[in-house]
Amino acid sequence: MAKRTRQAFQSKPDNNVHPLYGNAAHGHWDPLSGEEQRDQSYVKKVRPLSPNQQLLLDAMDAKSLTLALGPAGTGKTYLAISAAVEALEAGEVGRIVLSRPAVEAGESLGFLPGDLQEKLAPYLRPLYDALSDRMGGKRLRACLTDGSIEIAPVAFMRGRTLNNAFVVIDEVQNCTYTQIKMLLTRLGWHSTMVLTGDPDQSDLLPGMSGLPDIARRLSALPDVAVVTLQDRDIVRHPLVASMLAVL
Repeated sequence: MAKRTRQAFQSKPDNNVHPLYGNAAHGHWDPLSGEEQRDQSYVKKVRPLSPNQQLLLDAMDAKSLTLALGPAGTGKTYLAISAAVEALEAGEVGRIVLSRPAVEAGESLGFLPGDLQEKLAPYLRPLYDALSDRMGGKRLRACLTDGSIEIAPVAFMRGRTLNNAFVVIDEVQNCTYTQIKMLLTRLGWHSTMVLTGDPDQSDLLPGMSGLPDIARRLSALPDVAVVTLQDRDIVRHPLVASMLAVL
């Protein structure tokens, strides 16, 4: 795959109905509602901040399947979504499909109001954040409406074949071996798939995450890239790297 491009945002009219999450004006949560009161510039150019991040960008450019492993804050998801947006804007793929498991991080949220999509919305919010930063809310809203960007939980991926798409599966450490195998077999013609996750930070019971085993098995295949980022690649607050080193 080659290189890619982007856009900006505008406030949402009260009568706008989000294609997945209903009418925010009627009290439903809207994943883009945080941007309603202001225009926001999208990030025009993403540059790798470490050699391992460059390896990840190169791998996504060259391989149809890439696994990006590493601790929180290393830019795995952000770089994967950036590559997906660039591929879409350059016309290299027809759509972006983003997915992540709806797994609670060590606590039970109990009953969530709304329909199925509204219940799932909080789990998918990190993907909206990265997309909005890369494209701007106006462009993102248009792509969600026309179907060129789809965001769905892992449970909705079974039985599909994803052709001419850039597929990003986030938080894969919260998937079982069987779930990851199912996701990998969704890959269709003229598509790129990127799986991101931190094998050391699973919210599943010990031994249930399939990511370490899958990564080990796929690393032997020449057409699959397995890129491991380290603590030194963390681009959040410097204290994050220091804490992860002792926790």
